[in-house]
Amino acid sequence: MASKRILKELKDLQKDPPTSCSAGPVAEDMFHWQATIMGPTESPYAGGVFLVSIHFPPDYPFKPPKVAFRTKVFHPNINSNGSICLDILKEQWSPALTISKRPLGNDSVYDWVANPEGAYSREEKERALFGLSVFDVLAKCIPRTSLVVEELVLKSSILTRLLEFVEAFVLLSICSLLTDPNPDDPLVPEIAHMYKTDRTKYEATARSWTQKYAMG
Repeated sequence: MASKRILKELKDLQKDPPTSCSAGPVAEDMFHWQATIMGPTESPYAGGVFLVSIHFPPDYPFKPPKVAFRTKVFHPNINSNGSICLDILKEQWSPALTISKRPLGNDSVYDWVANPEGAYSREEKERALFGLSVFDVLAKCIPRTSLVVEELVLKSSILTRLLEFVEAFVLLSICSLLTDPNPDDPLVPEIAHMYKTDRTKYEATARSWTQKYAMG
């Protein structure tokens, strides 16, 4: 099951890859991918090209992939080994990626998804909730995206198209983390403290690391 799922995700990514990242298998090992993430423009990582390794477990998608930066990055949620503190790669992972706990404040969409009287299967509800979490990430990258969530969710063809890109969602989540660090759940407390107390120094250091390690 894992190999079929991974192959499908690879085909989907190759068909229409995200603009800010790319990914594919290393040599012919379908369980080991390498991804390239472009530093978000409105961040101290702008202009950098970051390499990320992705290792799929044999029981994927029931267990999350192991994702780690191979390019050094100065960030409160990424340590010196490249490990990433991201909830969807840990306790909030599920095969359907039903990770949305905050539906963008759009009660009408949430009511539509959760309506027990509606003719929606459990899988349809889970996929719709995942769609909301996709838009949660996109809303940080594309201005005003959240204002059209209801229209996009109701147009199932658009939602289904987005849901094909599970790995793209993981990579977009990492891009979002570069733009919007989470210092309250740090992997490197010292960097988190700097982020909170001296943002100018944090951004200067992150920019310096980007120039040194991600622009070579």
